Amino acid sequence: MSTVLFISLPLLGLILGWMLRWLYAKFQLASAEQKAQLLSSEAVKDAEAQKKEILLEGRDELLRERNQQEREFRERRIELQKSERRIVQKEENLEKKLSELEDIKRQLSDREEKLQKRETVLTQEEERWKQEIERVAVLSSDEAKTLIMESMEADARRDAQVVINKIEQEAQLKADKIARDIIVSSIQRIATDVSSEISISSVSLPNDEMKGRIIGREGRNIRTLETLTGVDIIIDDTPEAVVISCFDPIRKEIAKTAMERLIQDGRIHPARIEEVVQKVAKEISKIIADEGERVVFDLQLHNISQEGMRALGRLHFRTSYGQNVLKHAKEVAVLSGMVAAEVGADREIAKRAGLLHDIGKGIETETDANHAEMGAEFARKLGEDPRIINAILSHHNDVEPNCVESVIVQIADALSASRPGARRETLSNYIRRLENLEQISESFDGVDKAYAIQAGRELRILVNNDSINDDGAKDLAKNIAKRIETELRYPGRIKVTIIRETRVVEYAR
Repeated sequence: MSTVLFISLPLLGLILGWMLRWLYAKFQLASAEQKAQLLSSEAVKDAEAQKKEILLEGRDELLRERNQQEREFRERRIELQKSERRIVQKEENLEKKLSELEDIKRQLSDREEKLQKRETVLTQEEERWKQEIERVAVLSSDEAKTLIMESMEADARRDAQVVINKIEQEAQLKADKIARDIIVSSIQRIATDVSSEISISSVSLPNDEMKGRIIGREGRNIRTLETLTGVDIIIDDTPEAVVISCFDPIRKEIAKTAMERLIQDGRIHPARIEEVVQKVAKEISKIIADEGERVVFDLQLHNISQEGMRALGRLHFRTSYGQNVLKHAKEVAVLSGMVAAEVGADREIAKRAGLLHDIGKGIETETDANHAEMGAEFARKLGEDPRIINAILSHHNDVEPNCVESVIVQIADALSASRPGARRETLSNYIRRLENLEQISESFDGVDKAYAIQAGRELRILVNNDSINDDGAKDLAKNIAKRIETELRYPGRIKVTIIRETRVVEYAR
């Protein structure tokens, strides 16, 4: 009995343990199935929620893209309509001008035919009257010519003596002014050798991939930058470089600085572009004010208004053949003051006129007047001395100088512009430009000799008095000016002066 119990009890315990383990495993399995069902239902719910969110986001993105495309399509359609209107207007203007040219050509042809007929009639009448005079006077043509020449010689001698006496009287009255002008003219041989800065209009890129970021999606970035700054941005095959083109140097400087900062920052989008351009524009405005105040302080000039100093400050961003215009104006002011002190002129007026002589280049205006006329009008509004206004107008010989200070400014301007190292133009290019001007002028019929003076700003042309009359001289000046505009590139403008005179030479033996 004890043996049976000894065997059955462990066996019974083993069976009970196995049953408890089986019950526990079954309970764990049921619990796991419940958890799996719960997780599966939650996963289905999350998937459906994410599906709905993705669908909503896709629908919103599709609507935004559609609205953006419609807006850009409307903008392009408006631009195309504007371009079509401009083209139509230009075609109408061209047709009108062609019609006017045909009328002018027809009128000229009729006038030429009438003039030829009139010349023929006048030649016949001249021959007839010549024969009639010889018949009535009973004198030969040579005898009549000798009598007329003797009479004209006596009259000419008397008139010449009167003119000589008048010139001598004027010379005595103006001896002091003539002496000053002679001294001032001799100072033109002075020169210095200081170089000025050369500005550029290109921006270097770290790599060619940056070009795509500057352009932006469908050109939005580059279009925003061009609209805000008013420049043309040229992106071509040049490696790692972008070219900025604009006639206004201040706009070009704003665009260049803004683009450099955007490239350094790396964030290039319309909102950021607008923010950077506004910030750079304020900085450039401050630089303009500071530069104007600095040059006025350095020259120790007074009573120049804020508007005048801002106009001077804008010259800091202008260049002429690589020469900074503000530095050029300061040089002219210093040279004018030195020359005025030597010849006994008004030093303050000369220095002030030298600083303001190119101020018209810093005035923002849409008129077609040249910088001398705009500068003179600006100085007149500021209440400057009439001598300063005359110096501004006459520094390129647009008008005649009426005081010694104006002549001094002319000389100082020529010295600053033509001294070695002042401008980027080399001596060979400078000489070639002058030779081209003279060759173009001498290629016209009736021109005896042409001289390029005032550093190529003026052409003085001597014409044959017999082959060209007064009306022909006017037409010749216009034709030469048009040909220069077509064939040559030059700064500012070139004055064409035709000289037609009668010279009689006789030798006393």
